[in-house]
Amino acid sequence: MANLTSQSFHKFWLKITAIVVGSFGPIFFLGTMLATSEPARWTLDLLSFPLDGAQSYEAATTRFLSALTGGFLFGWGVTIWCLQVWVYDKAPEEVRKTVLIGVLSWFFLDTAGSIASGNGSNAFFNILVLLIAVGPLWRSAHN
Repeated sequence: MANLTSQSFHKFWLKITAIVVGSFGPIFFLGTMLATSEPARWTLDLLSFPLDGAQSYEAATTRFLSALTGGFLFGWGVTIWCLQVWVYDKAPEEVRKTVLIGVLSWFFLDTAGSIASGNGSNAFFNILVLLIAVGPLWRSAHN
């Protein structure tokens, strides 16, 4: 079994974090065009559970916000991947803390905004994403 607090496992887990974060980017990019917006609409419908079809991508402002969200999430995922490839070996603890603080910052602001906007069910999904994205990064790595 892998040592969950080893630097090599942390480095591997950063790839998981990058994929979890970045995977939302293409989904929301698809929401920028009505013809391909169904995956983004369905994702919003799921995150604002129950699945009731209430989410719509008809408004141009929604599609624009989807473009911004998709771009930021994809870029953030790529950034985490690049930190893992080019920086981790030079500063493992600093990369771990940077990614951890970034994920926690997303979690608190997204969860608070979801609750404030009447989509409190997203807090549950945020907890799941938080646990997957952070994984063993809660603790310092040891060689």
